[in-house]
Amino acid sequence: MSSPAAPDSSRRTVLATGTAVSGALLTSGLTAQTAAAEPTEAGEATAAEPARDPWHTVLDDADLVWQRMPTAWYEGPFLGNGFLGSGIYAEPGAPSTAVRFNVQHSEVQDHRPEFGSLFGLARLPIGHFTLEPVGAITGLDWRLSLRDAELTGTLTTEKGTLRLRALVHNDRSVLAVEVTPSEGERGFRWVFHPAEAISPRAAFKPLPDGYRGNPPAQVADHDGITAAVQPLLSGGQHVTAWRERSRGRTRTLYAHVAHSYPKTTALGQALKTVRAAAQHPYSALALDHRVWWHAYYRKSFLSVPDARIQRFYWIQLYKTAAAARRDAPVMATSGPWLEPTPWPNTWWNLNAQLEYWLIHGSNHLELDAITRALSEFRDNLAQETPTPYRADSLGIPRTTDPQLVNGAISPLMGYGVGIPGQDPPTPEVGNLTWALHNVWLSYRHTMDESILRDVLFPLLRKAINYYLHFLEPGPDGRLHLPATFSPEYGGDSRDCNYDLMLLTWGCRTLVESAELLGIDDKSAPRWRDVLARLTPYPVDGNGFMIGADIPFAKSHRHYSHLLAVYPLYEVTGRTPEERALIERSLAHWVGFEGALQGYTFTGAASMSALLGKGEDALNYLGELMTRFIQPNTMYQESGPVIETPLSAAQSLHDMVCQSWGGVIRVFPALPAAWQDLTVHRFRTQGAFLLSAVRRGGITRWVRLVSEAGAPCVVRHGIAGPIEVRDGHGRPLRHEDAGDGAVRIALRKGESALVTARGDRPDLSVAPVRPNADAPRWGLPRA
Repeated sequence: MSSPAAPDSSRRTVLATGTAVSGALLTSGLTAQTAAAEPTEAGEATAAEPARDPWHTVLDDADLVWQRMPTAWYEGPFLGNGFLGSGIYAEPGAPSTAVRFNVQHSEVQDHRPEFGSLFGLARLPIGHFTLEPVGAITGLDWRLSLRDAELTGTLTTEKGTLRLRALVHNDRSVLAVEVTPSEGERGFRWVFHPAEAISPRAAFKPLPDGYRGNPPAQVADHDGITAAVQPLLSGGQHVTAWRERSRGRTRTLYAHVAHSYPKTTALGQALKTVRAAAQHPYSALALDHRVWWHAYYRKSFLSVPDARIQRFYWIQLYKTAAAARRDAPVMATSGPWLEPTPWPNTWWNLNAQLEYWLIHGSNHLELDAITRALSEFRDNLAQETPTPYRADSLGIPRTTDPQLVNGAISPLMGYGVGIPGQDPPTPEVGNLTWALHNVWLSYRHTMDESILRDVLFPLLRKAINYYLHFLEPGPDGRLHLPATFSPEYGGDSRDCNYDLMLLTWGCRTLVESAELLGIDDKSAPRWRDVLARLTPYPVDGNGFMIGADIPFAKSHRHYSHLLAVYPLYEVTGRTPEERALIERSLAHWVGFEGALQGYTFTGAASMSALLGKGEDALNYLGELMTRFIQPNTMYQESGPVIETPLSAAQSLHDMVCQSWGGVIRVFPALPAAWQDLTVHRFRTQGAFLLSAVRRGGITRWVRLVSEAGAPCVVRHGIAGPIEVRDGHGRPLRHEDAGDGAVRIALRKGESALVTARGDRPDLSVAPVRPNADAPRWGLPRA
């Protein structure tokens, strides 16, 4: 099925007057005087050709469709609001008689820290509703509207049809499902099935001594609302409450999940929420639900000529907002859609970091739970640090609950930070520093000094201080680390690259941050000494090693030994020798088949993009799509793991724009087939909003809006002499910065438009034509 085509630019009016679809210029508050230099949202409407809103076009084209019954979580529709999540698919074992609406919640967990993060603090399964028709199911036609965050469609049975609409309300956190049956299906029913409240890991690993599941849920009626109350052995409860309301032939299910610990207040909260929601018909709930989602998408725009990848990208933006909010728990490995998994909590040695990278470029910092959680629960990080070092150090274990607590520390129950050189088998020290790199990205993309001053600097200072306790000079006069663990490779090594690379980035960031904040820190001389004397990263003929004691010599999905290349950008190929080292290391890493997984290929795509190799980046994303991505764009290994598809969206970002090292690079790694491309309001480091259009293989214009007045250097990719104009169309002072870049003097709130000299291109923003048709995501008719 082909993508709706963008209007031909030859049939569009250049919007010099500021007219635009949806009645707004892309930068609000512009006057007619400034509109001539500002991009607009779409072609001007005419009687012959009604204008199309670009967001409507790309989002409607990206909708997932089902014309076959999904049989598992990785095939079906999914709804969520960062807290409540529902995956929808055939009831296992009864695909023709019932449809499952899974009900899970990101806050529902156990509270028995003595059994560790993976059992005693694990996410707990809640249960599911089954929609049970009168007749056997014979067919379906469903559509998941990304724009409205709503599932609509029809279920056909031997007795008639069930027309349904479903959403997880953005604000009320209510699953609402409206069903309108035909005459023969008026007797359909809903049934709730409470799940056993035990860690999902119990199905995969031996239980810790003394651990047992929680008692069964208690189901009862409460004045017309039914509630399943799940008591917890630790105290507290979680409650699923629901009610059906009939309005004519239509019946609507309203369901809510509440969690309370240590109090037992969840029941009252759940009943109150359902009672309030059930007063409103489904259509009324949908109205204010859609307001949030429509505004969400309009914060950025991206269109590429690969229909499959463009759809995938917009689905990831939907998925991220369905799974993450700033005030929600940091995403567990499965997001809010808990399914059987050996990983029922939050993972900090890759998963959490990759889950949130795409929020920066896509301009969705309102989803940044990592910065909020690390700040809010910093005292718990101190408790997870080995006792002798708690006074001045911090660390984060491999796994935690949403409050950053790991609980008992043993190979069976969880993993602590560990002590370098002492703690077999896993002194995994660098996880907090890597998580703080995400916080640094949030600072750099907003230039919000409060993030730097109140969160990043104090936490990074203590994370790096933990390393400083163990650095020792060697006979070579260099500083060395005792044995630590490189995530997932196996075996401890001295001078482990995972830690050396993070330590280098951390010390450099602390020095620069202290200068920016005007702090005369007593540790600054030590940070500078580390940067001057730290041992070089261990390498051999194949590239970067795991560490001084361990070469890279087997298939390994994780790029823990390559973090200096990506995402830290400490090693970037600035010399021929350095570039050759990256290329050699990358080829050696992905050259071992066997253990490679999905995020191997997203990492390889982003590293290729760093090198400007757009064809390689696209090929790696192609491998990911072909080998690992499921019909609904979910991903699994032993269970659901949400980070890989989300990091693939970041790999696409890295092909379209990079802004490390103080330079904004526009279209740095596009494959030859991507002759046309549109990006709008892409957020870069330095707090710039980038808009740019490429047509026929030529970058026609680049526009940057400065939100913070930071230094602006842009490698624009426009050949030959250029013009730079401000928001009023007047020439703007700029100078050559070398290597195809210009330095532009921009104050806070000002904008710059870069074009070829004498060119006055169409500044409207619209989707690009796809190069070829592609099937929709979901399960379309074969």
